[in-house]
Amino acid sequence: MLDKNRLLIVMAVVLLLSFIVPMNASAADGADLKASVLKYEPIPAEIGEYVTVWVKIENLGYAKADDLSIKIVPDYPFSIDSSENAIVNIGILSPDNAAVKDFRLYTDSAAKQGTGTFEIWYQEDAGGTWFKKEFEIRVGSDSFDSKGTIQLAGEPVKEPEVFMPGDTGTISFTLQNSATEYSITIDDEQYDTNARIQSASLTGVEGIKITTETYYGNGVIGPGESVDLTYNVEVDENTPDGTYYLDFSIVGSSHSYNNNWRIPLKVDSSSVRVIPSKPLALVNGEGALEFDVANIHPNALSSVSVQLEAEGIVFSPSEYFIGSMDSDELFTIEINAKAESNDVSFPLNLTIYADYRNGLNEHTEQISVRQLQHNVVEDEGGAGVYVVLLFVIIVGAGAYVLYKRRTEKE
Repeated sequence: MLDKNRLLIVMAVVLLLSFIVPMNASAADGADLKASVLKYEPIPAEIGEYVTVWVKIENLGYAKADDLSIKIVPDYPFSIDSSENAIVNIGILSPDNAAVKDFRLYTDSAAKQGTGTFEIWYQEDAGGTWFKKEFEIRVGSDSFDSKGTIQLAGEPVKEPEVFMPGDTGTISFTLQNSATEYSITIDDEQYDTNARIQSASLTGVEGIKITTETYYGNGVIGPGESVDLTYNVEVDENTPDGTYYLDFSIVGSSHSYNNNWRIPLKVDSSSVRVIPSKPLALVNGEGALEFDVANIHPNALSSVSVQLEAEGIVFSPSEYFIGSMDSDELFTIEINAKAESNDVSFPLNLTIYADYRNGLNEHTEQISVRQLQHNVVEDEGGAGVYVVLLFVIIVGAGAYVLYKRRTEKE
């Protein structure tokens, strides 16, 4: 009886594993989907009007989604005009790709100002499990009679000016009320010229992420006054060089005062070049190595330094600190090198490294690997003494011979 019970337990465990293992394997190998709300307009969603919501679905897994569908399920005060418009079939979504779809929701005319919610459902395959996530958006009817207009003052300030792949930094904007008077008369009716920023958002693109949330303004901006906004930016390490355009959008005193700007952001991986300015060779195990250091990045770099490494060689200084370098600036450096012993085998690999900062981002880069040569020159000091001595002897002998001849003649 005991053996029979054990057999039943073993069979039950095997049967349970047969269900668990395939499920785990499928989850690990399948698509990993993430839903988010990219943006919505107008902001806030106007009471008694339609609001458009852009939904982004990303595949962060290692396998494709074969038949992806997404669906919006609104809660009061939102509704959708037709159930057919609530669901969208995307189809195949490969790994590291995303799809964006827009939905139009109606905001009930009896809604109150505040926030409203809706759910985004997504399904990897037809007939599969639906997953859902809830989102909030602002609801209101904020509209003001103020006639001040918000303008972008000057160029956005980027730090660093040009990003490198993997860099983080900031983009700062100055928004100014362009009005010069405190009131204006239109059709015999007087209006104030204050301005409002109901919201201001910066939206990234693939490879460039904005980590600062949307700014929601409080209060008014008087004529000629301004407000500074700063957004944090992250550039992915795999972002190719090029110019990318970010969307900077603001909602002003009313929706007729909205603004949208395309903000260029440059990504450039070029940095520091270190080029030998004379042959890389030691004489009798030591010598001075000379290099030209050039900054070929479009903006200034700071804390630039150069280091050399070669097996069995000691360098002085061990790190040559240059400091700040403007774009296209050239700096010549000299580093002394000495073999630690007579057993060092030449030629050998000389590795050149450069450290620098782009904005607040620290970079360490292997610039190149060169060949370090060696020349042996014999010491000619002793031979010179013998030559001089021989010359003295010859001159002395000649003088003695002349002296003897003159003596004999006399």
